[in-house]
Amino acid sequence: MNLSNLKPGQQGTIIKLDSSIGPIRRRLMDMGVIPGERIRVEKVAPMGDPIEVTVKGYNLSLRKGEAKGIQIEEVAA
Repeated sequence: MNLSNLKPGQQGTIIKLDSSIGPIRRRLMDMGVIPGERIRVEKVAPMGDPIEVTVKGYNLSLRKGEAKGIQIEEVAA
């Protein structure tokens, strides 16, 4: 499952970041989006892009394409 499949209020544990998201992968990892971290979807824009998530206690906005490259395992809230 990937991050773009979650609805607002759902959360998951990051499993891996695909190399398909390109150079943004390294930047996301520097910001704490790393395997093992808990990530929660806060809001999704009306057209589905961007997606606002919380990771490591701060909010981060991701494009839908970037969220598709983040593999997660859904966990109960």
